[in-house]
Amino acid sequence: MVEARKTKSVGKKTIKDYIDVINWKKWEAHHLNWLYIEINANDLLTELEAGVSNITVASKAMLECMLEGDLFLFEPKTKSRVSKKLTIRYYCDNLSESRKKYEL
Repeated sequence: MVEARKTKSVGKKTIKDYIDVINWKKWEAHHLNWLYIEINANDLLTELEAGVSNITVASKAMLECMLEGDLFLFEPKTKSRVSKKLTIRYYCDNLSESRKKYEL
């Protein structure tokens, strides 16, 4: 008799998980002396959780990581700005703690 093993399902990533990845990408770009990186919400979601519907968390994390001077390459028209098309250019030349958060 073969017993079926229960596999522990992996939960969706959290905003903190996404923020950690975005900040890691920014620091990597900074150390490579890149001026900026561009991140698209759908690409980020696919990279971290392919096939999972978690675009709200990915979008909110991207918005949370914006600093003064960063800009929208595609800004959704919705008030929440949640969209697979959300695309942000993060400038990586100055990642100082003193740099102000982007005001939404």
